[in-house]
Amino acid sequence: TSMCTVSEMRFSRREAFPKRLAGVAPSEVDVATVFASLQSAACAKARGVKIKIPDELKEGTPQTLWGRVLAATPIIMTVIATMLAGLSSSEMTKAQYARSLAAQKQSKAGDQWAFFQAKRMRSAVQSGTLDVVQTTTQSERTLDEAGLRTLAATLPQPDAVQTALNYLLSGKLPDYAAAPAPPANVQAALDVVRRGDEAAELARVMASVAPADIEQALKAAQDHARAFDGLMRPVVEAGDRLGELLEPTTTPHRALSRDFTVLRLRYSAGRYDAEARLNQSVAELYELQVRQSNLTAERHHRRSQQFFFGMLAAQAAVIIATFAMAAQKRNVLWSLAAAAGLGALIFAIYVYLYQ
Repeated sequence: TSMCTVSEMRFSRREAFPKRLAGVAPSEVDVATVFASLQSAACAKARGVKIKIPDELKEGTPQTLWGRVLAATPIIMTVIATMLAGLSSSEMTKAQYARSLAAQKQSKAGDQWAFFQAKRMRSAVQSGTLDVVQTTTQSERTLDEAGLRTLAATLPQPDAVQTALNYLLSGKLPDYAAAPAPPANVQAALDVVRRGDEAAELARVMASVAPADIEQALKAAQDHARAFDGLMRPVVEAGDRLGELLEPTTTPHRALSRDFTVLRLRYSAGRYDAEARLNQSVAELYELQVRQSNLTAERHHRRSQQFFFGMLAAQAAVIIATFAMAAQKRNVLWSLAAAAGLGALIFAIYVYLYQ
């Protein structure tokens, strides 16, 4: 049968065959019967054999649950080391992504700072030109508001021109020109960046600022800047129409032309300055995102290093367990390997949850 080994059958044939054929004539021998008898005898012989394990093998076989755990230490530590290597690589990839995102945000912040500088320069040019005009003309003469309104009423769509002239005469920008106030936690982080505080203080404040908070404040600032531009565009276009009529080189109304030039220079200087501040608020929020991305990259980099150290501890456990198998001193060395592996696992859990 399948339970009888070849060696046992060979052993049984040598003993059972002479006994079974004793006194039997050759002509009466049936081959199938002979082999069936041999197989039955072999199986009976095999069932009666008792296997004894040598003492040397018994010493190396784990007898308790802890012994079985120690015996599986190399495999478990190899799995843990592989897991920690994967976590270390994953954290390094996240750090690289955060650095790349910071570079993109820095480029967008640079664009906003360029707009800020250009508009501040335009504001300065308008203010300088206004000073020149005011110092080279008759200072005792007052603006002819009535004459400007009368001339504006002669243009097509006079209501829009009159509205633009009201803005120019008042010299005040709409209240909408002011940048929207960000949330308190985002404002606190902006104050830290403006003061140029140390990195530790920035990290402490940024810990309470979620990326969604900065993104929401940035979107609000961008929408506000676009809305202000849309609000002022009709005023600028209507003012340009009145300015074309009062072109100094072609208009017969020279005094009204001078008055309108003064009004437009003064208002344009304030408008460019307001737009520059709006661009500044957007740029500062982009800068805040850059610093947040850099802090995130540094955090992932630290976690990658710590997971790498945990992987080294797990690999050390594997090496110790391998030496234990080679030295046949499993109780002490395997216990040391298990302790090293357990320490690596606990350290990895701590880094994953709290770092």
